[in-house]
Amino acid sequence: MTPSKTPDKQGRPVILDILGGDKDAFLDTVPHAKAIGMEIVEIGKASGVLKIPYSEKLIGNPQTGVVHGGVISSLLDTALGLAVICALDELVPIATLDLRIDYMKAATPGQTIYARAECTQMTKTIAFVRGTAYHDTIDDPIAMSVAAFMLKSSSVTTHKLPQQD
Repeated sequence: MTPSKTPDKQGRPVILDILGGDKDAFLDTVPHAKAIGMEIVEIGKASGVLKIPYSEKLIGNPQTGVVHGGVISSLLDTALGLAVICALDELVPIATLDLRIDYMKAATPGQTIYARAECTQMTKTIAFVRGTAYHDTIDDPIAMSVAAFMLKSSSVTTHKLPQQD
């Protein structure tokens, strides 16, 4: 594994080469993200922007029409992971180690929710990221987050579990 020590925000993310230039193929590897309607808006070196269009199936409070906080958590976690993947020089498995989300306000019913994330620091084994969920402008956040992701080295052996019938 060769993570960037300091992400080069001007370069092209390796993930785009792996996906054949199709940025949307990333979400095909995250079934939950597809199920709740996440879409990729932008991919950059060590950064990404995702969105979830408003949908009644995502409502957490039927009386207000506000999207469930878990949807926003999933959106942020996925955006943060995307930023980590975009910071890598080669694709390796990653896992969320720590995720903190501070909610500033409820999402506005009927509006698309965006999440912008940036990988700010990488070591050989850990990536640090921050992100913001918002509607129209990142300067008016719904929620803000910071996270740490584990980077698995190629020397780690992965064992397959037996399939249950």
